[in-house]
Amino acid sequence: MPTNVSEMNLEDMILAYLRDKQGYEEGTTNDYVKDYALDTERVKRFLLSTQKKKVENTACFANAITERKFFSELAKQLANRGVTDVLRKGFRYISELFDMYYPLPSELNPTAQDLYRKNIFCITKELAYSKENDNRIDLMVSLNGLPLITMELKNHYTGQTVENAVKQYQTDRDPKDPLLAPKRCAVHFAVDDDDIKMCTWLSGKSSWFLPFNKGVNGGAGNPVNPNGVKTAYLWEEILAKESLSDIIENYAQVIKKLDPKTNTEKQSVVWPRYHQLDCVRKLLAETKAKGVGQRFLIQHSAGSGKSNSITWLAYQLVGLLDGSQALLDSVIVVTDRVNLDTQIKNNIVAFRRLQNLVAWADSAEALRSHLESGKKIIITIVHKFPYILEAIGGELKHKRFGIIIDEAHSSQNGSLSAKMNIALSGNAGDDDMDLEDRLNAVIEGRKMVKNANYYIHRNA
Repeated sequence: MPTNVSEMNLEDMILAYLRDKQGYEEGTTNDYVKDYALDTERVKRFLLSTQKKKVENTACFANAITERKFFSELAKQLANRGVTDVLRKGFRYISELFDMYYPLPSELNPTAQDLYRKNIFCITKELAYSKENDNRIDLMVSLNGLPLITMELKNHYTGQTVENAVKQYQTDRDPKDPLLAPKRCAVHFAVDDDDIKMCTWLSGKSSWFLPFNKGVNGGAGNPVNPNGVKTAYLWEEILAKESLSDIIENYAQVIKKLDPKTNTEKQSVVWPRYHQLDCVRKLLAETKAKGVGQRFLIQHSAGSGKSNSITWLAYQLVGLLDGSQALLDSVIVVTDRVNLDTQIKNNIVAFRRLQNLVAWADSAEALRSHLESGKKIIITIVHKFPYILEAIGGELKHKRFGIIIDEAHSSQNGSLSAKMNIALSGNAGDDDMDLEDRLNAVIEGRKMVKNANYYIHRNA
């Protein structure tokens, strides 16, 4: 590992890795058209190589006038909808819906594999992005010509740290610039050789940056990397093509919420923090490798984003395959928070516009109906938990389930642990046992059925 990790060397290190190891193209600042905040030539190349008939039908690149109209409309939709939504759901122009990205393919679909390979991942350094000044962004990641990520890099060897990069975003980067405006990029990373922070919504001095570190022995920071700088996981792991595609398809999104007090819509951009991504990916991998009959305890600290982790897990569990069949027939979320139903529905709609995936069961009859009709995600309150166990271990024992138990907000809604203890009463142990001991007793007593996995989310 070189000891002189200057800002420029860090730039070159990241660019070289993504270009040489991951197959990214290397862009130049001249590829970027400031009028649209787009790499227009890569947009054109992607569309002509994948959807030439649609290009011909709309004549979008027939001449300079039609091309200007096309890119103006694309820039408008990116500003309104956000880059992740446009990548996932496409861009309608005149009579055609253009695919702006092809998702990760299954192993059984060679056509989808070929289309995925036509996605253009690009890394550009020293991007002169502004029409107002000569400011440059250290690195930009784009996908099929659409800017996705920006990075500002610092290092300890020159006396600067990640905090200097944060300050640069807050004080020297105008959030009104198209590239830096809300939703136009999915995330902005402040990076040094030891630490990473992220922000999804730049707003000048009030821009809020969260840690994007791995953590060390339950604490902050990153572990020593014997093969390079501590933050190399960002480009070696997170920005690897398949990883970045997974984040775009299953994690990053624009969330819209209606404020009941003001009746106004509020939007936020969501990008997973490292611990969330790592947790959900590990749970999915274990589930796929070992099937049903497992139980997991996931402990969350305050402010760790547990609700998003639960919704990402629920959404992706129902998509896991065992060969060509679904690994789980349904996922049941057990909670004491009615508003989690709305959150999960909103998150899934942001991914696939499939509202009918989620159902709320507030009675035994409703729960039975949803289970029998094969609803993929069912949200219910803790008092229905005994019925769930009885139903899936009896009449529905031929089906496979994931049960996510959300121990949350006990201070607001009463102790969920106490409610779960009541729900699991009977042969589940003594009244003095805490929830985890009671769950263990239930499992050991075979009351907790074997055709399900249990994902218990707890506040640490």
